[in-house]
Amino acid sequence: MKKGARSAMKLLFVCLGNICRSPAAEGVFLHLLNQRGLSDRFVVDSAGTGGWHTGNPADRRMQAAAGRRGIQLPSRARQISLDDLSDFDLVLTMDDANLTAVQGLAREAGRRATATVRPMLSYAKRFTETEVPDPYYGGEAGFEHVLDLLEDACSNLLDELSSQA
Repeated sequence: MKKGARSAMKLLFVCLGNICRSPAAEGVFLHLLNQRGLSDRFVVDSAGTGGWHTGNPADRRMQAAAGRRGIQLPSRARQISLDDLSDFDLVLTMDDANLTAVQGLAREAGRRATATVRPMLSYAKRFTETEVPDPYYGGEAGFEHVLDLLEDACSNLLDELSSQA
C-alpha cells in the first residue's frame, strides 16, 4: 500500500448497493478512528458495485442498529468507479461477488489500478466467516451480526494499519 510522508491513508469499503454493509463498515471505521484520535490519518469512504441506490442514505434498519452502538452512518450511496482504484490505497470488499466485481474493474483500469483489494473479513479474528452477509432481506439480528463482524474486522484492520505508520 502506498503512503506518503504525511498523507492520509485512503480506504474504500465496497458492497453491492452501498446502503447496508459498506456504509456500516465506513461508519464503524470512522467511529474507531474518532475513539483512537486517528481521524486525521485516514480518508474513509464507501461505494457499491451497483448503482441502484445512488444518492440514498444508509438503510434505516442499519442506521438504527448502528445508532444503538453510538455509530453514525453519514454516507450517501454511490457506485464504485475506475478512478477509485487509483484514488484509494485499500479497497475492502464485503463478499466474494463484490471482490470479483472489483477485481474485474481493476483489470479494466490496468496499471492505473494501484489500490490493494482485500476481503473485509480477511481482518476478522473473532469470527470464521469469510463474507459479510447481506442483511437486507433478513431481520434485525442480521444487521446486528453484520455490525459484530465489522467491528471485529475494522478494529484489527486499524491495529494493523496503525502499526505500519
